[in-house]
Amino acid sequence: MIYLAFSVMCLIFGTTFLAIKWGIDAGLTPFFGGGFRFFLAGLILFGFMVWRRKAPLALLLRKEMMLTGLGLTFGTFATLYWAEQYISSGIAAVLSATGPIMILLLQTIFLRQRTRITAVAGCLIGFAGVALLLLPGITVHTSRFWILASVTILIGEIFYAGGALYSKHVMPRFQGISPIALNAAQMMYGGGGLLVMSFFTEDVHLHSLLEPQAIYSLLYLIVIGSMVAHSIFYWLVARTTPLFPSTWLYISPVIALLLGMLLYHEPVSWNTLAGVLVIISGLILINAPALRQLFGRKISFNESGS
Repeated sequence: MIYLAFSVMCLIFGTTFLAIKWGIDAGLTPFFGGGFRFFLAGLILFGFMVWRRKAPLALLLRKEMMLTGLGLTFGTFATLYWAEQYISSGIAAVLSATGPIMILLLQTIFLRQRTRITAVAGCLIGFAGVALLLLPGITVHTSRFWILASVTILIGEIFYAGGALYSKHVMPRFQGISPIALNAAQMMYGGGGLLVMSFFTEDVHLHSLLEPQAIYSLLYLIVIGSMVAHSIFYWLVARTTPLFPSTWLYISPVIALLLGMLLYHEPVSWNTLAGVLVIISGLILINAPALRQLFGRKISFNESGS
């Protein structure tokens, strides 16, 4: 059951990049589409957790939720949704997989944490993979927006890294509150921020919400991408360790590239494939001790991560 859930989670996270592009191509503006997705998903989840008495309404008044939402949802997905107007969903998935590398950099530079040599090597290798993805765009594509969109996603991953580190730092303050409720609250803040940005920067045509492709995209992202996949993630954390479900970062970009090629007819060049392999190699090297722990022993169903 655990490995089946893990496989489903990886498949879902790998397909959300393509679903985002479907919605954008159907006429959904980036900030409105992202804001509607996350705010509604967070509202439904949070309402359910309050009804189950696993979260207090006062949680929405905590600044920690606002700051976490700023990093994990608003900063990360404002950049991703905007960028997917100009780059393929597969490239967006691979660039987003640099999030752990950004976490390593922030930990080393700002938190002064000691870093393993292999982790540094993995970081450099990962960025070499990013270069393999970007250089063909510089030499082949004439659109400056392709380059700008790629850089924008990398900036969004800095937001993600900061949000992840901050979330881990403040988590002990919310003992007894379900992590699902915490995630729902931060999605509401992040989604609300995206809707506010949309109001001031986008010309939203509400009739685009009635387009079948837009409806399918939103339903998939709200129910499957935001509610189901993240719930599976937290279920896996509770049943195994935080390490095991986090390895989706190595698998989902490849799934996204394959689906983009098969279903969306997105081109995949040798540079793209090489960049994928190099980035994933860097991520594996960064997390080598954790992976040895994962594959060196059998995961206990009763083990709880910390």
